[in-house]
Amino acid sequence: MTTLSSDATALFAYGTLQFDAVLDALLGRIPKRTTASAPGWRAAALEGRVYPGLVAAPRSVAPGLRLTDLTRREWGILDAFEDDRYDLREIELTSGGRGLAYVWPDGDVRDENP
Repeated sequence: MTTLSSDATALFAYGTLQFDAVLDALLGRIPKRTTASAPGWRAAALEGRVYPGLVAAPRSVAPGLRLTDLTRREWGILDAFEDDRYDLREIELTSGGRGLAYVWPDGDVRDENP
């Protein structure tokens, strides 16, 4: 198991979890958030899926949001919502600090961004 930094309880959201309607439907509220981006990553279109996957891309920067006040219960809801193929990993963010992100492991990645 990875040792997580103190900032790692934040979630870097780059896809559907950026939308108020999705967060409110899942959690019943909109968590605190700030604009953030992830250098060395891109939100890529995935073959046969309507949602993106965060994949390593050395010359890219993925824009998104950093959600900072999620409870343990809410993390459980988000884990159940996300595709089982995602890996929850700690990544660096340009906004300062680190955050956890649902990273797409491999396969089914298209060349274009959504």
